[in-house]
Amino acid sequence: MNFTLALAQIDPVLGNLERNVDKHLEFIEQARAAGAALVLFPELSLTGYSVRDLHWDLALNVRKPPSVFDPLLKASRGISILAGGVEEGPSYALHNAAFLFDNGTVRTVHRKTYPPTYGMFEELRYFSPGSSVQAFDMSLGRIGVLICEDLWHLSLPYILAQDGAELIAALVASPTRVSGAEERLQMASLNTENHKTYARLLSTYIAFCNRVGYEDGVNFWGGSEIVGPGGDVVVSAPLFDENLIVAHIEEEEVRRARRMSRHFLDENPDLVIRELERIRKKRGEI
Repeated sequence: MNFTLALAQIDPVLGNLERNVDKHLEFIEQARAAGAALVLFPELSLTGYSVRDLHWDLALNVRKPPSVFDPLLKASRGISILAGGVEEGPSYALHNAAFLFDNGTVRTVHRKTYPPTYGMFEELRYFSPGSSVQAFDMSLGRIGVLICEDLWHLSLPYILAQDGAELIAALVASPTRVSGAEERLQMASLNTENHKTYARLLSTYIAFCNRVGYEDGVNFWGGSEIVGPGGDVVVSAPLFDENLIVAHIEEEEVRRARRMSRHFLDENPDLVIRELERIRKKRGEI
């Protein structure tokens, strides 16, 4: 796993696949010019976030992709692309999904496992949750993918790292929430703390790609970043503005982190499974 990764922090247009594909192509060319082998876009980057009942019309069936996605398939012959959109699954359920466009093909790499329905969020009204979390192999190495709320459930990064992922890519649409008198945006600080913790404890790269812009009265704050396996921020994007950031992902950094501090290598998944099963049975007895 030695390649240059690009994060495209963009402002998608709600419900307009054609304009969003064009926006993707613009940033894909910037990423290619920067030497990137993989470019990561935010959650629902192809559709906009607040799709609601538009989701039926925006869905991508990976078995027969609509022609609007042909330019992305063509572009993926020179650079791998991870983008967010609506997927129509085999049972015709609709999912908030991440797609890998790679070498002229498209496949779903992750369906959002925890679509939130609290506060301002209402995703479960429109999307079915995913039921599987797995790392996958591609020509660049073994990676894992999560979508926004998934990254707030510590079991999922843990599972992906145990499944061999040396890079966990998160597609995000995090809204701005202003509170307190801190100079730095509180949501940015909270997320960075989480990313550093995951990266350090799992000895893996964390790539967090958040969107920007206003949509349906909601602002998205950006602040995309790549955190190295030692827990240090390698590169970060500005708040609120579209931007492309790049960093080199190096297998040697993962090797060094795991050898210098063996907590991940010494982890005992069998103990975790056994104790979780004990807890699950105990809860069933109550």
